[in-house]
Amino acid sequence: MDEINAPLPSGYSPVPPGMLANVVTCLEMRARPPVKTDPPAGSLRLERWSDADLDAYRDLFRRIGEEWMWMSRLVMPDDELKAILENPQIEIFVMLDGEKRVGLLELDFRKDGECELVFFGLVAEAIGNGAGRLMMNAAIANAWSKPISRFWVHTCHFDHPGAISFYRRSGFEPYAFFVEVSEDPRLTGRMRKDAAAHVPLIEAP
Repeated sequence: MDEINAPLPSGYSPVPPGMLANVVTCLEMRARPPVKTDPPAGSLRLERWSDADLDAYRDLFRRIGEEWMWMSRLVMPDDELKAILENPQIEIFVMLDGEKRVGLLELDFRKDGECELVFFGLVAEAIGNGAGRLMMNAAIANAWSKPISRFWVHTCHFDHPGAISFYRRSGFEPYAFFVEVSEDPRLTGRMRKDAAAHVPLIEAP
């Protein structure tokens, strides 16, 4: 959320064909919440992903996020993504089920006193088995182990319908809405045309 424009006026604002508009909800916690019990881990484990390369990262990013219109790291130039993966102030974790990558957690500590939960997601087959709670408990513990006073995240209405309620149960509270307008990656070849079927695909005439 580096570029923020002036507030939209009341009423309807048209969006050009080929573009997407999504409502973003920002949530934050200003103090560490009570610790929630970890569910049984079974074959799941969370590891720091310090050697992630571009292809492996984007593959997991796509497998998790394509259904929910995660696009930012798919359209980001390689040099920019490489800089993120190698930045010591950005901590990237991978959830493993056995040896299979099933979850992604990314924490950004580049702003003093804050941590942003940049990405938090699971592949479809890992949702609902406790992996999300395991990963969130680890995210909260890692974030608040640093000298921060704010832990925040933003999500949008393209995301999993349970995302906001999960974040709220974890201790985050909503504080702002934004509208993000971006090019539809399904029209540029960055994402399958049948991805995110719940988001209408509107092409220019």
